[in-house]
Amino acid sequence: MTGAMENLLAGPPPTHLPELPEARELLESGVKAADVAARFPAYPAAWAALAEEYFAQGHAVTSYAFARTGYHRGLDQLRRSGWKGHGPIPWEHEPNRGFLRCLYALSRAAQAIGEKDEAERCLQFLKDSTETGYDALTKG
Repeated sequence: MTGAMENLLAGPPPTHLPELPEARELLESGVKAADVAARFPAYPAAWAALAEEYFAQGHAVTSYAFARTGYHRGLDQLRRSGWKGHGPIPWEHEPNRGFLRCLYALSRAAQAIGEKDEAERCLQFLKDSTETGYDALTKG
């Protein structure tokens, strides 16, 4: 055998979503999340902000719709970044947080509208993807 031994038990490598600095800067500067989502529809953090905003206002169905949009946009980006349907999506990588927040928002809104199975699947997906993010979102 030549070269380093490969760890056959290792899981897939962490997936890191691409940076979208212009979208992030707009959102952080106070531009309305709806305006950021309209200009950058592939930016999950804008959809997460909308989902969180509407959930806080008592609009679970609208929150669900925004969270689902950001979730699907994030899945598209994950796949383009090499994700194969499982494996770590680290919270520590800031661009991943929008997708992870959408996943949590989708779980929370699904629970609020009586979609218990979906709520549980989303929470498990979050936990399987990032323990740190799971803790930050569910306990923070």
